[in-house]
Amino acid sequence: MKVIFLGTNGWYNTENGNTSCILLQTSEGFIILDAGDGLHKIDGYVTRTDPVHLFLSHFHIDHISGLHILNKFDFPQGLTIYGPPGTGRALDAIVAAPFTIPLKGLRYPAAVRELDEGKHRLPFETACRPLRHSSLCFGYRISVDGKTVAYCPDTGYCAAAVDLAKGADLCITDCSYAPSQRNEEWPHLNPEDAARIAREAGAKILALVHFDASIYTTLAAREAAQRRAAETFENTVAATDNLVIELR
Repeated sequence: MKVIFLGTNGWYNTENGNTSCILLQTSEGFIILDAGDGLHKIDGYVTRTDPVHLFLSHFHIDHISGLHILNKFDFPQGLTIYGPPGTGRALDAIVAAPFTIPLKGLRYPAAVRELDEGKHRLPFETACRPLRHSSLCFGYRISVDGKTVAYCPDTGYCAAAVDLAKGADLCITDCSYAPSQRNEEWPHLNPEDAARIAREAGAKILALVHFDASIYTTLAAREAAQRRAAETFENTVAATDNLVIELR
């Protein structure tokens, strides 16, 4: 499995990165985690005629802004969009005229499937848990090709994130806040709490993403976050756009 980080910023785009989007290249097709502005790079990687599976964690704009360019792509085997309860209603409102071309207007088949908390076979094994955020936000645990990736986007520290990341080959977490920064009214992770999740879960690799663009104004700041997280969980990487991690 190859994991390609196409958007690693939170909130808005900067010269350091686009907003949230991660691609998993697998034998079961292409799996996309969130649809921020990094989605515009997808056609550089989706070259086989395999199905495309897009998982939306929640509906804050930096996670769905890329949906307006779905008409740029050609997915011959179709696109399935998964998300928490309410996904269909949200997409009917957002991916629609006058804002953009609706799903039914695309030149390839596109379907929406709402997921409940728990385990699903999609055809790969997937588990969903609500995380601790200001609105309903799903984290995902995806097992395919003998590897497991946990995706815990916008969240504060919570047991659900630890559960999703149990023994994962790769744990991808939010890192919106600077070291030691917390805000209980707007739950997100700092590097120490992200590392705590990975350590308690017994994950193999921790990748930090969703760096708040107003806090992480330089790549050097991300490197400092990586160093702080590594004090708790050594095998940590601060992801940057176009980073590739190969899980073997």
